[in-house]
Amino acid sequence: MTKPTARQIKAMTDVAGLPVADDVAERIANSIGPAFEGFVAVAGTLPFDLEPATFLVVQNTKAAK
Repeated sequence: MTKPTARQIKAMTDVAGLPVADDVAERIANSIGPAFEGFVAVAGTLPFDLEPATFLVVQNTKAAK
């Protein structure tokens, strides 16, 4: 994933029902950009296939055995 742009932030906040002004979207993009850049080296290599929603399914499967 690449650093989000102000336009992408604006679209996400609009969809979420919390629209922000263009200058606020720009500030958000600038403030979270370094976090995205910090993960560039490991992008696509981290095991994000088990998201929290599957935790109970896995736990129940183990308990049933």
